[in-house]
Amino acid sequence: MIEDLKPYPEYKDSGVPWLGQVPAHWDVSTLGGLARVKSVANQSERQLLSVYLQHGVVRFSDVHEKRTNTTSEDLSKYQAVDLGDFVLNNQQAWRGSVGVSDYTGIISPAYLVLKLSERYLPRYANLLFRDQCMVSQYLVCSKGVGSIQRNLYWPHLKRVGVALPPPEEQAAITRFLAWATNRLDRAIGAKRRIIALLQEQKQAIIHRAVTRGLDPSLPLKDSGIPWLGEIPEHWEVWRVSRFAAVGNGSTPSRGEPRFWVGGTYPWLNSAQINRGHIDSADQFVTSTALRDCHLPKVKQGSILVAITGQGKTRGMSAVLAVEATISQHLAFITPRTPIASSDFLNLAMTAAYSQLRAISEDSGSTKGALTCEDIKRFHLPIPPEDDQVDLINCVKQQTDGILKSIAHHEREITLLREYRTRLIADV
Repeated sequence: MIEDLKPYPEYKDSGVPWLGQVPAHWDVSTLGGLARVKSVANQSERQLLSVYLQHGVVRFSDVHEKRTNTTSEDLSKYQAVDLGDFVLNNQQAWRGSVGVSDYTGIISPAYLVLKLSERYLPRYANLLFRDQCMVSQYLVCSKGVGSIQRNLYWPHLKRVGVALPPPEEQAAITRFLAWATNRLDRAIGAKRRIIALLQEQKQAIIHRAVTRGLDPSLPLKDSGIPWLGEIPEHWEVWRVSRFAAVGNGSTPSRGEPRFWVGGTYPWLNSAQINRGHIDSADQFVTSTALRDCHLPKVKQGSILVAITGQGKTRGMSAVLAVEATISQHLAFITPRTPIASSDFLNLAMTAAYSQLRAISEDSGSTKGALTCEDIKRFHLPIPPEDDQVDLINCVKQQTDGILKSIAHHEREITLLREYRTRLIADV
């Protein structure tokens, strides 16, 4: 992709540590020399804008992700943003929440709006100011306690050195990177589609094994459960509440150090469910939190189920291999009767993923979430112990290659993303 690109005839030291050497004919200036602070209020008739880590400046009406911020009914103090203005989220710039606007609108008064010099082409400036090397400068110019919110200070930021190629080179760089990143994005998209097909294949294998068994010659019977259909005649169907305790947890207040500082008891959130087999934790609560917040101590061998979330996580399950407590976004299934192994119960819940998703997306008040009552009422097929062992081994054998292929494609996506980031920075 870049093998035909040739170096410039001459370079010079920019005098800016993060830039290093630049082409000799490029200008180097400070951000303050190429931008000025702009704060124009009383433009509430304009459309509302926002700044997102992954997207830069966007129209607020186009944001479909779950919003953690709210807007004021009084927009008179919101700042005007014009096409080509550089907007920085004052408290999140150090993470990369910045961008050059393609829109005319208004933005929160807490943000920093800069009017850029006409010597910068907006598309090139957006690439430059969102580059990770530049983002590191926002961190240097921000101050705060902890890693949640750090305030950006313009008196420090305006002294940061920046590169300024001639306009024709800015345009050429922008065109090249649009072409290159489009090709990389298409490659990433193709690999995502392959992963989705592999996931479907794996799910089909699990569903077939859990609902029909391994021997197609066995007589079948109607399970009485629509999502199961017919099952082997010697299998049983059990309601979850008949053989297991079901419940969920909570999240102790982060503002209470006594719940977290020095904690030693594992606490799990829904992000852990993707591991499939949970044998460790990265967050811990104190005994005070266990007592005062009435957190459940979930036994080893339980099954955890993600009961909320907008992505694919909701409805997924995992085996808990250590005793732990959980957040309100997870439910536990702890067998009281040893009718099935943990691995088989997890396999059965995995086979039921589509049905669990359908229940969670019902039109009732629990839309977008499962409840503990939903799980208690849920029915699972229970084969004899020997059949369970055979099913687990067979599914593992049939899906091992699929899992390796998925991991391979995910690794390639990671490398393509890294290459994309490095390519933009270098060019």
